[in-house]
Amino acid sequence: MVGTTNKYVYDRPVPVSRVVQQPTWLLSRANARAQGLLYTAFAEEGLRPVHYRALAALDEHGEMSQAELGRQLGLDRKDVTVALDHLADWRLVRRRPDPADGRRNVVTLTTSGRELLPRLDSLLGDVQEQVLGPLSADQRALLVSLLARLDDTSPSS
Repeated sequence: MVGTTNKYVYDRPVPVSRVVQQPTWLLSRANARAQGLLYTAFAEEGLRPVHYRALAALDEHGEMSQAELGRQLGLDRKDVTVALDHLADWRLVRRRPDPADGRRNVVTLTTSGRELLPRLDSLLGDVQEQVLGPLSADQRALLVSLLARLDDTSPSS
């Protein structure tokens, strides 16, 4: 059944000899595993990785417009709104009209959001350890360096 669900593709890939050693295949499989671990870890807190990224961006850069947060996260406006609705419901962020432009919302990290971040940072660290567990410290550093070179948005590329 092609195109009916991605779950089948990620959970039970069919080995195809022409594909299984290709970098694109290996990267996609590693990513599927990493994303699954990440989603599972954040789900324990009732969150998704996008929620963590939003909280981390606000902690690192301070309050910003909802549109700017979306640009920093590389998200569609609708997806930013949905993520912020969830975070606001949990009182992890606060949105208010921008005094300079009432059409825009300014998003601020709340004390509760700031207090939750160390727990989420720890979960993220645990996932990194699970993903990179089979590698030595030198191999981990090399992998991260090589992946950064492949990322056209990375400052080091």
